[in-house]
Amino acid sequence: MTAAERFARLPTAAKLLLILTAVLLPFGLGLAWLGQSGISQANATLDERTRDQGRIATRSIESLIARNALALRLAANGAVAGGPAGACRRAQRTLAIAPAVSQQFEIETPDGALLCATGDIGDVKGLPIVAPGAIALSILPGSGAVAVRVGVIGAMATALIPAEELRLAVAESGGDIWSLALRDGDRELPILTPAQDRGKNVAISDWPVGNAPLSARVGVLENRITTIERFLLLLPVLVWIAAALLTWLLVSRLLIRPLKRLQGAVQSYQPGQGELDLQGNLGPATEIQDLRDAFGRAVSRVEQSEQELTGALEGQRRLVREVHHRVKNNLQVIASLLNIHGRSAELPEARAAYVGIGRRVGALSIVHRNHFAEMEENRGIALRPLITELAAELRATAPESARALAIELDIDTVNTTQDAAVAVAFVITEMVEFVILHCPDEPVEISLRRTGDLSARLQLSNQVLNPVDGEDKEKAQFERILAGLAKQLRSPLERKLGRYSIDLPVFPPG
Repeated sequence: MTAAERFARLPTAAKLLLILTAVLLPFGLGLAWLGQSGISQANATLDERTRDQGRIATRSIESLIARNALALRLAANGAVAGGPAGACRRAQRTLAIAPAVSQQFEIETPDGALLCATGDIGDVKGLPIVAPGAIALSILPGSGAVAVRVGVIGAMATALIPAEELRLAVAESGGDIWSLALRDGDRELPILTPAQDRGKNVAISDWPVGNAPLSARVGVLENRITTIERFLLLLPVLVWIAAALLTWLLVSRLLIRPLKRLQGAVQSYQPGQGELDLQGNLGPATEIQDLRDAFGRAVSRVEQSEQELTGALEGQRRLVREVHHRVKNNLQVIASLLNIHGRSAELPEARAAYVGIGRRVGALSIVHRNHFAEMEENRGIALRPLITELAAELRATAPESARALAIELDIDTVNTTQDAAVAVAFVITEMVEFVILHCPDEPVEISLRRTGDLSARLQLSNQVLNPVDGEDKEKAQFERILAGLAKQLRSPLERKLGRYSIDLPVFPPG
């Protein structure tokens, strides 16, 4: 067997590999080594430059903070030495001659009590107590500034360095700084915020600021491709052009044309219209012929599996529909039995207990019926028809003393899960029943408003809804039930005079 015959028997992928390797391997190895070496050196240099820019920006901030701390310490020492009276005026005169330092400060006693203040620097009670000679740095929440507290003999002094002064210090340091933010634990103070994405890589690095727990997160733009690197990258492109030409000449004959014919046959195929008709003449590539046969077998198996799955899915739907129907009927039977036993009970307390239990079973039945109605569309339970039906059911089952009870509804169209709908139904049932028993003459206002894409707020208003009184055992029991239902919604129950509200999860608007 000659070499040409052996080569013809090889798979198409092996033929391409041998040809491209023989032509491009020497060039590729040399160019890869040169390109990798140059790019590695350039990237190492640029990485070090990027880190230097982040380090310089951080040192500029440290310098500004140190200058303010030193000036504040000197001013506080002189002010405290002259006694408490006029201490801030003496410190202000000292700071007035210091360049680029904050003129708003306050002086405190060693235990944190305020002696005097110049300007409004906000609430600094959360800052730590510092000993003489020590410095404490912290991001003051809501102030947009860094608080500097220095300790002197017999007192402490606190001043704020606004973010604008820190921004100017970073700008004076030079460098292509893209973003910078100071961090203090969970608090963060943005110093430089990028206005828009420039389409470049940004290197993020963290640097400590002084000895305090303060740190700076610096983002520096990276320019990782130089003129030399572009030239080095151009040589492999030329090689790949040659490779593409050779590949096209070989693949067009052996792969592309047969694959296009096979693609046309697959695209024209419609499920359910007979077997897949694949052309017999697909070129000399044995892999394409094997692919054709594999397509035919796969399509046959997929059609058979789809038919089986369709039958199984239909049977499952019928079974689930039947289960939901039976559960709904069972709940209605239980509610009817409770109603019958309630009418036959002799004691008023027993009748009231039967009615209360019946309301809760009825609320669960309404939720289940709405869940069954929405199950086919798979978009959750619609709360507007559920609450409307529940309100009508509660009014219908109210005792004679509460027949005039008015339930006013203001409900947005929102959908939620079955678990959340059950908790909402029980919350409304518990509150309305409490109103029926204690204040049936006042109307009940129920509102449900969407507060975000994934949240809504349920609010019930009535004169009897007040924060719990420790001496009212019935109201305490009512509060415990509502707290348990609120835990199911994973949201705290907000109690205000005459109004209770709670947040619940909902589906995004369709």
